[in-house]
Amino acid sequence: MSDKLKIIIGGTIAAVILVVAESVFILNQTEQAIVLQFGEPMRQIKQPGLKFKIPFIQKVVVYDNRLLNLDPPAQEVVLNDKKRLDVDNFTRYRIVDPLKFYQTVRTEYQARSKLEEIVNSSVRKVLGRVTLPELLSSKRTQIMADISKAVKIDAEQIGVSVADVRIRRADLPVEVLQAINARMKTEREREAKEFRATGQQEAQKIRATAEKEQAVIIANAEKQAQIIRGEGDKQAIEIWNSAAGVDPKFFAFYRSLEAYKNSLSDRDNTSLVLSPDAEFFDYFKQTSQIGR
Repeated sequence: MSDKLKIIIGGTIAAVILVVAESVFILNQTEQAIVLQFGEPMRQIKQPGLKFKIPFIQKVVVYDNRLLNLDPPAQEVVLNDKKRLDVDNFTRYRIVDPLKFYQTVRTEYQARSKLEEIVNSSVRKVLGRVTLPELLSSKRTQIMADISKAVKIDAEQIGVSVADVRIRRADLPVEVLQAINARMKTEREREAKEFRATGQQEAQKIRATAEKEQAVIIANAEKQAQIIRGEGDKQAIEIWNSAAGVDPKFFAFYRSLEAYKNSLSDRDNTSLVLSPDAEFFDYFKQTSQIGR
C-alpha cells in the first residue's frame, strides 16, 4: 500500500470519527437539552441517554432539570403602614420548559437574574398591602401563599416552575432599630426617674410617719416614767415618814449621813467653811467622844 493511499485512508477514518463525534451526544439523568439548527430551536429532549443530531449544523444547549435554589440579597420593603423592613427570601425552582426557557432568557444566569426580579417584585407588591402586625400574626401563612402564587404565575412565562418562596427573615433597618433603641432607652430612663421620685416620696412619708410615731412613743414613755417616778417618790416619802415615826433618832442620823455624803464629796471640788460648833458636825463630835 502506497503512502498516499495510507494518508487518504487515515484522513477518511478521522473524518468519520469526527462526523460520528459531532452526531452523537449523551444526556445525563440530571439534564435536559434543546437542539438548535443555525440558532433556531428544532426540538427539546428531556429523556436521558444516547442522542443524535446533524453534525456541524445542529448544536445542543443543555439545562439542569434538578430543583435549584435562588438566594438573592435582602431588599428593603415598605409595608402598608409605612413600616420599612429588610426582607431576606429564598426560592426553589426547576426548569420545566427548555424551549420557552431558551426563547425568553437563554442562559441560566439570565434566568436567575429575571427570576430574582420576579420574586422581589412580588414580595414588594404583596407586602405593600399588609401591615407589620399582620405580617407577625397568623396571616403570615396566607401572605407567603400569595407571594408564591404571584411568583409562580410570572415564572411560568420563562419556562420555570417555582416550588416554593420563603421569607427567611424580616428585620427593621439598622437606622430604624437604632432609633427604636434610643427611644426605648429614653422611655426607660424616664420611667426610672419616675420610679425613683415616687420611691423618694414614699420614703419621706414613711420616715415622717416613723419619726412621728417615735415622738409619740417617747412622749408616752416619758409620761409613764414620770407617773411611775411620782408613785415611787410618793411611796418613798411614805416609807421615810413611817421610818421616822418609828425611830426619829435613827432617821436624823441617816439624814445627816446623806448630807455628809452629798456635801463632803469632792466631785465638784467645792469647799465648805463652817464653825466647828455648828450643828452640822454633831455626829462627828459624838464619834470622837466614842473613840475616846
